[in-house]
Amino acid sequence: MKGNLTRRGKGSFRFKFDVPGNGKRKTLYFPLKGTKAQAQAEAAKILASIATGLHVDPSTETVGAFVERWLRDWAAANVSNQTYEGYAQMLRKHLSARVGKMAIQKLRAADLQAIYAAMAADGLADRTRLHLHRITRVMLKHAVQWGIVPRNVADMVDAPRVRTDEVQILTASEVQALLEFLRDKPLYAITALALASGLRRGELLALRWQDIDLDAGTLRVERALEETKRGGIAFKPPKTRHGRRVVTLPASTVAMLRAHRKAQQEHRLRFGLGKAEPDALVFPDWDGSSRSPRAFTLEWSKMAKAANLTVRGFHCLRHTCASILIADGLDVLSLSRRLGHGSAAITLGVYGHLFKPDDRAAAIMEKALKG
Repeated sequence: MKGNLTRRGKGSFRFKFDVPGNGKRKTLYFPLKGTKAQAQAEAAKILASIATGLHVDPSTETVGAFVERWLRDWAAANVSNQTYEGYAQMLRKHLSARVGKMAIQKLRAADLQAIYAAMAADGLADRTRLHLHRITRVMLKHAVQWGIVPRNVADMVDAPRVRTDEVQILTASEVQALLEFLRDKPLYAITALALASGLRRGELLALRWQDIDLDAGTLRVERALEETKRGGIAFKPPKTRHGRRVVTLPASTVAMLRAHRKAQQEHRLRFGLGKAEPDALVFPDWDGSSRSPRAFTLEWSKMAKAANLTVRGFHCLRHTCASILIADGLDVLSLSRRLGHGSAAITLGVYGHLFKPDDRAAAIMEKALKG
């Protein structure tokens, strides 16, 4: 395959060549800049990319424009509303804000590396930088599939390393103090269940009475509640493939739930709402409707401040539950299933530092070798 390079002006050339397609030959033109030697080198790269099937037509589409196109054409139809909002915020705030005006075909691995370095300099968490890298990698994978760019430059960048930070948990004394502080208050029941079960906020708010078997002392996680600008307050499937699960409950938690259900029935009768149906929510708003997750988080934050908690995120209750189970010897696979993680590797990535080394290996092998 050959082409023709024609000078168009000082430091400007036009590269003309034919390519086969559908039984016919198609003539393409590429404007090239620089010296003649530089133009010849670029022309050679173009011919090589066509020969290897990596050629894409030139485009002036910017990174920012492609971000919006990808969010509209792929993300909107393939991820949940909550995930979509996370993707959109991450890409617009950290990618488009820094290189949004750059042509996407000119985006290089060095540009991504510079973005990650700038985020670190701004004090952003390692996990935030890693999250951006993963989203950008998926987006650019689609850019390759759609013929926008010849290669995924995110594959040429090392993923930002995440330091192992200890998760924030409550101590045993803080747990007791918190439960005592909340006793006879509206947040007591959901806090006690969160500590006992390790359920996420959205899973707790989506829990129905028909999901709980008080006699067996178990609950089923079937769905979660989310709140987004795109979808408002809505129920969705669990976060991972292991998200649908059965969780066993301590006897004291079962007793607490019985008392909570009785109090809830009395509340409904007092407000003329009638007896609760089996599909009624365990932790609804005052009128039995779905509770706003964002409003709940705000209510929890105010309570945590009033209780003088050093760790104030509601998610710390899930971490605290996990840490208690680990300290008492629960194995990583059972913990992973209880928490609804996608895999045990995720559990180890979050809580690995809490597992204490087991030095029994030599003694076990000595016993086995001696028969």
